[in-house]
Amino acid sequence: MVTRKRFKAAAAVSALLLAVSACSQGSTTKEPEAGGSQSAGPANIKIAYQQWGPGTVMKNFLAGVKTEYEAANPGSKVEILPIVASENDYYTKLQLMMRSPNTAPDVVYEDTFLINSDITAGYLRPLDDYIKGWDQWGQFEDTAKGAAKALDGKTYGVPDGTDTRALWYNKQLFAKAGLPADWQPKTWDDVLTAARAIKQKVPGVIPLNVYSGKPMGEASAMQGFEMLLYGTKDTLYNNDQQKWVVGSQGFKDSLNFIKTIYSEGLAPTPKQALDPNMGSKVGTELLPGGKLGIALDGSWIYGNWQKTGAKPWPQWSEVLGQTAMPTQDGGGKGKVSLSGGWTWAIPAKSKNPDAAWNLIKTLQTQKNAAKYATEGAQIAVRKDVASDAAYKSSAKSTQFFTDLVSVTVYRPAYAEYPKVSNEIITAMEAVMTGQSSPDEAAKNYDEAVEGIVSKDKTTTDSGGQ
Repeated sequence: MVTRKRFKAAAAVSALLLAVSACSQGSTTKEPEAGGSQSAGPANIKIAYQQWGPGTVMKNFLAGVKTEYEAANPGSKVEILPIVASENDYYTKLQLMMRSPNTAPDVVYEDTFLINSDITAGYLRPLDDYIKGWDQWGQFEDTAKGAAKALDGKTYGVPDGTDTRALWYNKQLFAKAGLPADWQPKTWDDVLTAARAIKQKVPGVIPLNVYSGKPMGEASAMQGFEMLLYGTKDTLYNNDQQKWVVGSQGFKDSLNFIKTIYSEGLAPTPKQALDPNMGSKVGTELLPGGKLGIALDGSWIYGNWQKTGAKPWPQWSEVLGQTAMPTQDGGGKGKVSLSGGWTWAIPAKSKNPDAAWNLIKTLQTQKNAAKYATEGAQIAVRKDVASDAAYKSSAKSTQFFTDLVSVTVYRPAYAEYPKVSNEIITAMEAVMTGQSSPDEAAKNYDEAVEGIVSKDKTTTDSGGQ
């Protein structure tokens, strides 16, 4: 998801309780009533997705969709292909699968920030011919549709949810540290002050987790570094000039924040942080176990603690609080969030694209979308789901994270972004492990970006936010 103008403008509208997806293919076949499955003829369909840790919610959701689709399409078989891997390894394995018709799945779970790079590589099929006959597509807000639209103007995926990011904190640990239960940090210094208090008064716990380093992949770049950078006066990409930003003070300041928390022992040890399973451990061990004071993390994490989650924890809503990540000095909007999202897409080399589209519609009926948004802790992308009473009451944090949409920004998801992101992660790891100073790591980042996009596609002007 991107910091493109149209996304940023749309995101500023607080109405991103986004809109719809459901059911109808532009074909001569009769459409189903109420958005149900439509027969596309018997076919064997493979659907691939990332399984992170136990992956209980998505696993159960897809099993239900498989049963529903096969019942509505006699003779068809849906094969579910979980790719058990960290985020970056998932992207790599999925791209390898999509290269050949012999290994390409028919439906894939595609992170929106990869859409342009995967299109450039020829991995994805445009869905416009299907969508044009889909009467409910018009109910999507521009932000939701834009997330799946590439620079060529075509749409390559159907969004299934979005998210925001903020600070989760343990009220019980805060009480022991003499910190308020209703914590409202206004600056980075306020966050560091709280972390220092936890370290001093509550030994044996990690004061603050900010994802960093290569094993955590895009989680490090997006919900770690960029949650800092976009709280400064700088950005990654100047939309007006259509150039990548280098030489920014905000970039150095963000690396200095990383240096501070790791050098002062306010963060996990580098060994802990560089564990590829750190993301899963935060949600299933550290937060439920009272071993982490503050976590810079996503709106979805409470999905672990529901009855259907990997670590049921009925008390989580009483133990944990949520507060917005503040900007560096309290300036600008005072708080920052980033949004991402995933889509269901069809690989260019799918052998059964028509049946694949039919499966995507089954994934996105109102009933199924509501089930996944509720159990998967997603911010709904359908209006009818967003207004559903069960969804709105599914968690005490739902309204808090939805309200952050009014300040959220998006990654510059151009084809070069995955490579730029990798250089961000490299800079973070060099600083957190003490291999480079923030200034040295920032200089190396600038040189790497100039090599990736060419020097004439860079600027030292962030263009403001």
